[in-house]
Amino acid sequence: LSEEHSGQQHSAPSLSDEVLTRVERYFRALGDVSRVRLLLILAEKEYCVSELVSILGDKISTVSQRLRLLRSEGLVERRREGTHLYYRLSDHHVLEMLTNAIAHAEEGNGSSSEGASETE
Repeated sequence: LSEEHSGQQHSAPSLSDEVLTRVERYFRALGDVSRVRLLLILAEKEYCVSELVSILGDKISTVSQRLRLLRSEGLVERRREGTHLYYRLSDHHVLEMLTNAIAHAEEGNGSSSEGASETE
């Protein structure tokens, strides 16, 4: 523990297994660069699948599979307009998770090179 945290008593928050499992599934869904990139695009605005395919340069089946997984985990929502499906982030919490993860990564906290030197 760092000096600012030493001496403080910490107790794990009392969370149900259901909530902890949901958190685990969020992080698992975010554990792929392509899905994170897709979420960052959707953070800008709502897009239809064909627009996302064009932006990402991936096959429609690949983008659809990623969207299906993100939707099943509650990270994105969709709406149908005619023959088009439009996707957006499900709520502001998804954007906050992404923003916080990016800020943490840009600070270099928890990088694998730093972690390796601490254990040696």
